[in-house]
Amino acid sequence: MKTILVMVLMMSLHQRVLVSAQECPSTHDLLNSLRQVEKMLAVHETSYQQGVRSLRKKISALHNSTMVIFKMGKNASCPKPDPPANGRRLGRVFGVGHEVHFLCKPGYELIGPRTRVCLESLKWSGQQPMCRRLNSTITSLASFTSDASSSAALSASPAASSPSPNSSPTSFTPSSSIRPSNCTHFLGSTHCTCDVGFTISGRDNNICTDIDECHLFPLAQPGRLCVHQCLNTPGSFHCVCPSGYSLAKDGRSCTDIDECENHSHNCTADQLCVNTFGGFQCMTVECPKTKNATYIQTSPMLCERTPCMLRDKKCTQAPSSISFHFLAVVSNMSAPRVLFRVSAARVVGDTLRFGLAGGRGRGHFSVQRSGRQTGTLLLVTPVKGPATLEAEVEMSELERNTLLGRYLTKVTLFVSPYMF
Repeated sequence: MKTILVMVLMMSLHQRVLVSAQECPSTHDLLNSLRQVEKMLAVHETSYQQGVRSLRKKISALHNSTMVIFKMGKNASCPKPDPPANGRRLGRVFGVGHEVHFLCKPGYELIGPRTRVCLESLKWSGQQPMCRRLNSTITSLASFTSDASSSAALSASPAASSPSPNSSPTSFTPSSSIRPSNCTHFLGSTHCTCDVGFTISGRDNNICTDIDECHLFPLAQPGRLCVHQCLNTPGSFHCVCPSGYSLAKDGRSCTDIDECENHSHNCTADQLCVNTFGGFQCMTVECPKTKNATYIQTSPMLCERTPCMLRDKKCTQAPSSISFHFLAVVSNMSAPRVLFRVSAARVVGDTLRFGLAGGRGRGHFSVQRSGRQTGTLLLVTPVKGPATLEAEVEMSELERNTLLGRYLTKVTLFVSPYMF
């Protein structure tokens, strides 16, 4: 608007200059013309500012009247909803657009919507929910729950104890695996959702069906939910460990229970308790009885030969000492793998040799020289458990190919039936 006014004034001034072009206006006349233009601009600017202020007042009045109407409608509220039996209601504001939530006591499950909204009709959306007692076999399981909004979200909650590995997967009634969806009716539209662990279905999205997480993530898959066994529960799942294991803190892995350390074994006082993966073994260390040599037990894991008679070659060729060692491994452990090392405290002769003398499962073992005074027992092929293998590692001292002494190490390998 200002631009148009300036153009009109400039055209008027230009015409005046053309009319008097023959006279060449003086500086005084030009200054007077510019002052007149400046006055006219100031008058129009004042008028424009007054129009803006008037418009602002009208907008403010309209906003205030709208807020009054909104507050009047906001004060309207729905009747106070009753909490379900054996449950409680969350939420103290019952105005239009506000929500209330419902929870059940432990041992009960909620049937119906978890959330209800106060509609413009001053009625609550959905139906009044109820709390129903859970099946005893379901409540004994430590379930996995999540606070995530997605029905496919999963998180783990560790259980204090795990059910027996021989227990069969829990079967659920249709009422526990199928439940109505949580629908909200607001401003003419309907939005239905399901609780965590359920997927929405039905012709009108009015049914929530339990998601079988154990079926979606089987044990053979890399992203498996449970290391051992998975039990599906309504809206969740539960991991179970075999006997001899406890459920780890992550709720999915299994941790071996050391029966020897917590004194839950049944070994006698003269037996050695050896903890294995998923159990224990009661072992008795006995020195061999042979005609050629006599051994005495000098420590719980060591037998030493008594001095031989002069020129008794059969006695001198018998092992000078026999040591016993017990190892526990998991099933199908990758190979090759170092199991045990045998070392000589000092070397008397000029040669030290290592080799396998015998034992059950020799095809799974090998002995290699790993140092001047050290030999290593290797597992060369994987072993599927459960299995018990034995290897006898022999260390011989020689002087100019003459045997000075033999030392035998008996290693017993307990292979777990599980890969954990």
